[in-house]
Amino acid sequence: MSDVAEAVRLEGIVKRFDHVVAVNNVTLGVRRGEFVCLLGPSGCGKTTTLRIIAGFVEPDGGALFINGKDVSYLPPNKRDMGMVYQSYALFPHLTVFDNVAFGLRMRRVPAGAITERVGRALELVRLRGLEGRKPGQLSGGQQQRVALARALVIQPTVLLLDEPLSNLDAKLRKQMQLELKALQRAVGVTTIHVTHDQEEALTLADTAVIMNEGRIEQIGPPREVYARPRSVFVADFLGKSNFLKGQVTACNAAGKVATFMTDRNEVLTVHEGRPIPPGTSAEAFIRPERIALRRPGGPPAENTLDAEVVQVIFTGSIVTIEVQTEAGRRLVVDRPSGAPEEGLESGEKVEVILSPDALRLITAG
Repeated sequence: MSDVAEAVRLEGIVKRFDHVVAVNNVTLGVRRGEFVCLLGPSGCGKTTTLRIIAGFVEPDGGALFINGKDVSYLPPNKRDMGMVYQSYALFPHLTVFDNVAFGLRMRRVPAGAITERVGRALELVRLRGLEGRKPGQLSGGQQQRVALARALVIQPTVLLLDEPLSNLDAKLRKQMQLELKALQRAVGVTTIHVTHDQEEALTLADTAVIMNEGRIEQIGPPREVYARPRSVFVADFLGKSNFLKGQVTACNAAGKVATFMTDRNEVLTVHEGRPIPPGTSAEAFIRPERIALRRPGGPPAENTLDAEVVQVIFTGSIVTIEVQTEAGRRLVVDRPSGAPEEGLESGEKVEVILSPDALRLITAG
């Protein structure tokens, strides 16, 4: 095994399709054993990036390294990668055993070793006893496990996942997210996963890579990119957000406290960790779960806005409350089901508290 810390390295990768730049100067390092999610809307370049890593698409510029070796133009079968597709791509006429064994037979692994390795792989994905079944006799979750076992049995350097959970129903998808993460940790294989599902990326990733229009917008641990997005796009795409446009009117020398005037003349205090020059245009954002709601008459609090409840929506584990401030601004508040705020009714007067610690400012660039 190479002593290079990164299992995968992309350097300035570019891919064009006619006049469309699908991947635009993407540079990314993936550490050994890391679970990385490429996340973004349709057409952002994430799948093309994955296919470049797999070797199915040749880049027009830049370089791709696996364990420090330049593999930019090596064919897929020379890259030592396992891949699970959205459709699973199982052979319908082959049994579970033969589907999983296919890659080993192509590599001319001895029959005895194939039986042993396939057995271990099926044990790992909890499919022991189903070796003789055909894919059509399996559930969607079981088919996905067969596809995972087939990718893992060859002991790849890198496991590539192309939206493998998207065909499952919501409940099974959540279950398989947990199982996939536990499996990846147990095996320790470097994994790159493409998804458009924000919750899935937050659940699975050690590192989230947010892409937009062929570029990387932000890279970081899920908690960091969720709590401190560097652009309006990331804040809006990764979870729900409330945005307030305006400008910074004051900021102390240490950059710890900023005064922000919204476009509706609401004056807010924001605890920032960086100096922002007065006059800078910005967008303040706050996550729905970070907004406090109370009936009028409580003790004074910073950033309190008078408002009225528009509607209360029950969605199961979460209650979403939409309010409108006196300035006419609509804000969305999330609370766990059963919280006292669930008892609020449309038309009821409330106070909205935007904590200075919960507000974040995003400036251009």
